[in-house]
Amino acid sequence: MLAPAAAMADTPDWQRAVARALAAKQTYPTTAQMRGEEGTAKVRIFVGADGKVQKAELVSGSGSATLDKEAMAMPARAGQLPVPPGGAAAVIVPVTWKLL
Repeated sequence: MLAPAAAMADTPDWQRAVARALAAKQTYPTTAQMRGEEGTAKVRIFVGADGKVQKAELVSGSGSATLDKEAMAMPARAGQLPVPPGGAAAVIVPVTWKLL
């Protein structure tokens, strides 16, 4: 059973820890870089009480299919995330790609 979204608002430290863990797995696909693609995708990640990623879904796309695919691959690569306080939970994480 997943925690209701309202319960997630009370755990900003956990949300930041999840975002940091995912950022460590983020890559910028070469094809997207070559095409000059930038954007932010939002991914809802369902995390089990043990911290394992249960599933992920794209909440809003970046405008690039390549970047959206990368956003969906990140949670699976992370596999293990910080254990959510209070049991299984879901969090929406924005993932941004910007060319420098």
